[in-house]
Amino acid sequence: MENNVVICGTGGQGVLSAGTLLAYAGLEAKKNVTWIPSYGAERRGGLSYSMVVISDEEIYSPIVANPAYIIGMDSIGLNVYEPILKTNGTIIVNTSLIKSEIKRKDAKVIKVPANKLAEELGNVKVANIVAIGAYIKETNVVPLDIAIESIKTVFSKYGEKVVNLDINALRIGYDYI
Repeated sequence: MENNVVICGTGGQGVLSAGTLLAYAGLEAKKNVTWIPSYGAERRGGLSYSMVVISDEEIYSPIVANPAYIIGMDSIGLNVYEPILKTNGTIIVNTSLIKSEIKRKDAKVIKVPANKLAEELGNVKVANIVAIGAYIKETNVVPLDIAIESIKTVFSKYGEKVVNLDINALRIGYDYI
């Protein structure tokens, strides 16, 4: 089984951190993983994306030309990647920032108010982790407990408070679906 996703938005939304977490969780789940991060030269405010492939099989290319899944954190990123979504693919939409309707009529659309849910937790910066929680629930790409343990490793340098906030954000997104 191969699962691929493009997490897209703008710099400062944690798109690269979300991709890092997902890739690490895939490795911890004993899967083959590739991760390609990219951000615009402007950093904050420029287009940013993470391409992540998690597979039980060998991965022949890390490039995700036609993603099966897109996590759209804002309209800027979604407008770029929606047209290349695989036929009958799935888009997880951060409805806190994306108000327009999805143009693709063949796509499954999952609406998650990631920023709003993150704000309710006390920090909008974890909207990316809320979205990853929803993605993990939708795809079953990695077990929830492995994703939680991965947060403890990937974000440990930021301290226990941040780790606990991220774990709560992951669970909120997971339970939202």
